[in-house]
Amino acid sequence: MPELTVAAGLARGLIEVAVSKGASHTALLARTGIDPEELQDQDNRIPFRNYVALMRAGKQLCNDPALGLHFGELNDLAEVSVVGLIGNASETMLEAMQQMNRYGRLVIEFDGGPDRFRVVQAKGGVWLVDNRENANEFPELTESTFARIVCGARRSGYEPMVKQIHVTHPEPPYRGEYERIFQVPVTFGAEWNAMQVNEAALSYRLQLQPRYVFGILNEHADALLKELENSKSVRGRVESLLMPVLHTGDVSMEAIAARLGLSRQTLFRKLKAEGTSFEKVLDGLRHRLAVDYLGGKKVSVNEAAYLVGFSDPAAFSRAFKRWTGASPRAMRSGQTQ
Repeated sequence: MPELTVAAGLARGLIEVAVSKGASHTALLARTGIDPEELQDQDNRIPFRNYVALMRAGKQLCNDPALGLHFGELNDLAEVSVVGLIGNASETMLEAMQQMNRYGRLVIEFDGGPDRFRVVQAKGGVWLVDNRENANEFPELTESTFARIVCGARRSGYEPMVKQIHVTHPEPPYRGEYERIFQVPVTFGAEWNAMQVNEAALSYRLQLQPRYVFGILNEHADALLKELENSKSVRGRVESLLMPVLHTGDVSMEAIAARLGLSRQTLFRKLKAEGTSFEKVLDGLRHRLAVDYLGGKKVSVNEAAYLVGFSDPAAFSRAFKRWTGASPRAMRSGQTQ
């Protein structure tokens, strides 16, 4: 099963909150194995296990056992992810929840089905239910998520957003922080992780951004989601390993299989199950990159040949003609129409 990941922006936001509470930035990174360069682009992905380690190191280093709650209370999702911006541009609170479901994996991947949340009518009210499996293995994620939803609505002036909260984990020593932050009854050791929402809150008007912005943000999020989904396929993982070494020519199936921790035959079978082969993946990647380089006039024909792994420009020209029906020079000069 592919490893779960978290957006770098979320990890960066957690680091900022932990540091504001006294944790050492250097110590946080050292304890969790997170490369600071990975945090520069908030859309980068870091392993979920590193995020768990970051949360737990932060709790120790700033001596705050309720750091999960405080992170959700203090951190606005719009500051760390396009998903938060989409929520702000949604017309209503209900639409914001729907968009959170649609794009939630861009913030943090989770165990369970395709949707992290569902809205259900049960127990005399409307409930927002968190579908995470094994939630008690990392209850800090439940804490930060619920606190972020409640406090985000409160900052927008929408109260009461929530009537009561149920969580499956046991009552912690810092119950008082639950009472201060949520200001509604909390049941610990419950059968589900869920919040009973005020039905009127679902129709609250949001749209803090123009609808035009909503469309642009959705396009960006769709591209990120496609990229994330591709990274989970064997083909996507092969492409990600080929990209940085393509120009070296060291692109043998054996070398890539070894990087994946697989035998050549196992990689062959896995790619076949996805309806492709190593040769097709390599050829398709070279095709896409060559068209991008030359169509945008970013490099010369010889430079493009080198970058996609051809030591012989003539061989590159033949391959390019096979891919596009045009010569590389015609593509670069814009004469392919």
